[in-house]
Amino acid sequence: MTEQRQAPGILFYTRIRKSPYFYASRRHNPLLYSVYNHRYHPRLYGDPEEEYWALVNDVTLWDVGVEVQIQVSGPDAFEFVDWVITRDLRKCQVGQCKYVFLTDERGGIINDPVLLRVEENTFWFSLADSDVHLWLKGLAYNSRFNVSIEEIDVAPIQIQGPKAKPLMRDLFGDTVLELPYYHLMEATLDGLSVVISRTGYSGEIGYEIYLRDATRHALALWDRVYEAGRPYGLRVIGPCHTRRIEAGILAYGADIDLTTNPFEIGMGYEWMVSLKKESDFVGKAALQRIKEEGVRRLLVGVEIDGARLGYYNDGSMIDFFPVYAAGTEERVGKVTSACFSPRLQKNIGLAMVDIAYAQLGTELLVETPHGRQSARVVPKPFVDPTKDIPKQ
Repeated sequence: MTEQRQAPGILFYTRIRKSPYFYASRRHNPLLYSVYNHRYHPRLYGDPEEEYWALVNDVTLWDVGVEVQIQVSGPDAFEFVDWVITRDLRKCQVGQCKYVFLTDERGGIINDPVLLRVEENTFWFSLADSDVHLWLKGLAYNSRFNVSIEEIDVAPIQIQGPKAKPLMRDLFGDTVLELPYYHLMEATLDGLSVVISRTGYSGEIGYEIYLRDATRHALALWDRVYEAGRPYGLRVIGPCHTRRIEAGILAYGADIDLTTNPFEIGMGYEWMVSLKKESDFVGKAALQRIKEEGVRRLLVGVEIDGARLGYYNDGSMIDFFPVYAAGTEERVGKVTSACFSPRLQKNIGLAMVDIAYAQLGTELLVETPHGRQSARVVPKPFVDPTKDIPKQ
């Protein structure tokens, strides 16, 4: 039997696409890559706990050019976008962003992107990891909607952490500090055309800078931001999954996917799944039925006792962890994301469990690489449940 190497490499070649920032972020010596939206994505550059504290205490720069931007434009763009998302698009004005779900005819979640309304009839879907471009083109084909759907040459970077605001002020002036949470603005930087949003994947104060003509200008933007961040101790990191798990932020393909619906993940709020909006949307009838019947499982927060887990993005969680009812061999779910929280000094995670085991305080057993460890259902998010930090 061939001995298995602990950390095999990743093959760089032409078949897998590259973020416009691929060569810029590569200069910071990533240790681990993933593949996201068919593109190489740097996930870890150094010690994961050091990266966590850099995010929590200072400011960080992320290559998230893998967040593919799908633009929907044209005379019927508003009606089409309103039809493919579960939210009421009438409540999204020009200059606003919304976290949205796209669901299929059964109510399964196809993607959970951030939607940016950049013009009256121009929308950008900033995608999580799934083929929404093909889904939208399929829905529009031979439909009643007069729309154009295309992947555009726009790619974001994220600036996340408590020192993000002074760094962004140095780059774009005081006006950027007036930008409300989940809003956007147009700006230029050294002649580069960008859209700035007050969004991020960290639970910290954050911005995303969406660069137009990104394949031409990515290196210029990256270098400009990196140099401006030096006085603030800026550090290049990958998406910090420890911090996003603390914040209860979901990862598509792990915590949610096509087999889950908004009610199972505890996000069937009226403003997120607008069953009362007058217009129809894909999956509306199925989601109405699911709401009436109730769900059979639920995504919950868990604390896991015993041996210390890893940081999720360090290769320490290759498989979902099976969950058992305490004291039995009855499997009742799975841990979808888990890590050790340096701030809380405990193991935390998100778990999809049978509804009978979703009540707060329910005792469970989790099968980890260290063996079975006791656990219990706890409230989520684990840190800043009212999301006051990113709204500052």
